[in-house]
Amino acid sequence: MNTNINQRRVQRTGGSTYTISLPKNWAVDNKITAGSVLTFYPEGSSIILTTENNSERSEGSVKISKMDKGEIIRSIFSMYVSGFEVIKLESGQITVDQRRTIRDATRQLVGVEIVEETVGYIKLQDLLDNSEMPIRGTVERMQSMVISMLSDAMASVIKNDIELAEDVIERDNDVDRLWFVVSRAFRTSLMSPTKMQDLGMGRLDCFDYHTCAEQLERIGDHAVKISYMKKELEEIPEDLSGDLERLYGLSKEIIVLSVEAMLTEDKNKGREMANEARTRVAEMEGMMLGMVNSMIDFIDSKMLSPIDAQKIGLIADSISRCADYGGNIAETVLQKNSPRPEF
Repeated sequence: MNTNINQRRVQRTGGSTYTISLPKNWAVDNKITAGSVLTFYPEGSSIILTTENNSERSEGSVKISKMDKGEIIRSIFSMYVSGFEVIKLESGQITVDQRRTIRDATRQLVGVEIVEETVGYIKLQDLLDNSEMPIRGTVERMQSMVISMLSDAMASVIKNDIELAEDVIERDNDVDRLWFVVSRAFRTSLMSPTKMQDLGMGRLDCFDYHTCAEQLERIGDHAVKISYMKKELEEIPEDLSGDLERLYGLSKEIIVLSVEAMLTEDKNKGREMANEARTRVAEMEGMMLGMVNSMIDFIDSKMLSPIDAQKIGLIADSISRCADYGGNIAETVLQKNSPRPEF
């Protein structure tokens, strides 16, 4: 890619029209000729110029002949997140197992459907309109889901409910589906000004929401980790259950406060909420220390085995990490609402 900086002097023609010449090499490389149509997208003090044709769907293809199940799934996910609207999966002859894998992967992506299927290829198409899944609303849904998952994961630990733990594990796919939507929107906003305009927000704001969604996806992963730990644990001492509930309560407050700070339009209020969340993250360290001391006392009194103590410690660590991820969201809010320099 040519990164040479070209400066052009603006000229005035016809009394009211401003014109500027295009760099010749760029024009030749992009097949610009007399009569070509270019599109301009103003963005603050900058302007983006593009030759992209909005009527054409971006299509990509991949050979899956020698791929295993995991490779096929990752290829589909990667191409979806990269912004391809049509994905063609090709092979000399697609096997039954490959077809099943492709269908399973498609179900994990919002808006993607199989639109064409032959012996040698399967074509997927993204039918989702960006206006139907705005980033802001998607992040709100992600927060609701991960809080519900984390709450149920803790309930499964406290109430010794294995079925609830298994349900939390199954719901992780729902969070991942939304994470893919946000990730796709963010990446396409960087590559296409048209897609950026469809999102209804600037690239910097899109980056902030993408960062928020990434932290929420990680919180969902820790809810799953807690649920797996529960499946390996019997009932835990009542006092330790109380400690875990207090840890969870603080972690939930931090996450909810941080996401609300991200969503509010009032910058001053957002900063206040984000700073409050960061302050509460610091409280988590003291609570974790108290939890560790309690477990040591239970081990010394033979009321808790070292193995179970380790598993409970991993649950407590996951709760603490969720609070840290909430703190990361709060930090992003502080950056989002701070004054921005003009470049």
